[in-house]
Amino acid sequence: QVQLVESGGGLARTGGSLRLSCAASGSSFSIRSMGWYRQGPGKERELVASITSGGTPNHADSVKGRFTISIDNAENTVHLQMNSLKPEDTAVYYCKAVAAYVTAWSSNEYQYWGQGTQVTVSS
Repeated sequence: QVQLVESGGGLARTGGSLRLSCAASGSSFSIRSMGWYRQGPGKERELVASITSGGTPNHADSVKGRFTISIDNAENTVHLQMNSLKPEDTAVYYCKAVAAYVTAWSSNEYQYWGQGTQVTVSS
C-alpha cells in the first residue's frame, strides 16, 4: 500500500504562483510515474501533468508554459510549480502515483490517489 500526502494548495491571485508537492510512502514499491489531476466545479477530472520515474514529463496543453512538473526519486516526491495562474485553474488538485511491486515471480502495478488539495485563483 502506498500513501500519498499532498501539500501546497491554497489561494492565489491571477498571475500568481503556487507549488504543489506530493510525497509517496509505503514499503517494497517502486514508483513508475506520478502526476497531478484536477477537477473544477461541475467538471470532470482531467490530467494536468505527469512524469515518469525517468523524468519524462507530460503537460496538458492548457498548462504548457505555465506549469512545470518535476520528480525527486530519492524522496518519492512529485512537485508541480504553477506560475501565471488563471481563475480557470481553480480546482481540487489530486496527486496520482503508479507504483510497482516486483518479486522474483511477478510484477504488478497499482494506481493510488491522494485526497486532493484545493487551489483557488481569484481574479
